[in-house]
Amino acid sequence: MKIKTYSFNKVKSTNDIAFKKIKKQIFLGAIISNKQSHGRGRYGKKWISINGNLFMTVFFKINKKIKLKEITSINCIIIKKAISKYLNKKVIIKEPNDLLVDNKKICGILQETFFNNNNKFMVVGIGVNILDSPSIPKYQTTYINKYSKKKINKKLIFHSIKVMFEKNLNKFKN
Repeated sequence: MKIKTYSFNKVKSTNDIAFKKIKKQIFLGAIISNKQSHGRGRYGKKWISINGNLFMTVFFKINKKIKLKEITSINCIIIKKAISKYLNKKVIIKEPNDLLVDNKKICGILQETFFNNNNKFMVVGIGVNILDSPSIPKYQTTYINKYSKKKINKKLIFHSIKVMFEKNLNKFKN
């Protein structure tokens, strides 16, 4: 199934836009923004949004009985496959939802479930360091272009992730 793209120049949070779309009865989509002023990570941590990196959210309806741990695993594998083909290093999943290269964070994933009209939705916020990575005390980060054979841009990574979700949406219906 095709996922419609919603593009923005600047948002507070791509996940927040997804929640608004669901409330407007749009049940499947992908949000991308050039800038994100209030991106967030797990436990309310701030996601540092550096210009040129990817800030996106994919949202879709899921089976109410599917376990969060199973969804988390599927999401991480989808995103890992989507970005791995552009890197000359191995991408590792650091549970529950980070992707690492050389033990450095290259991608963060924030999953949020949302109920609307007796339906359950998965909102998957994805931040991928492409051109640069933030300097975070006690946590090393890196970026895709440091490990790629050719220069990669956020549109390419966005498309790759979106296509992988399109191919795997049926896994969330079980």
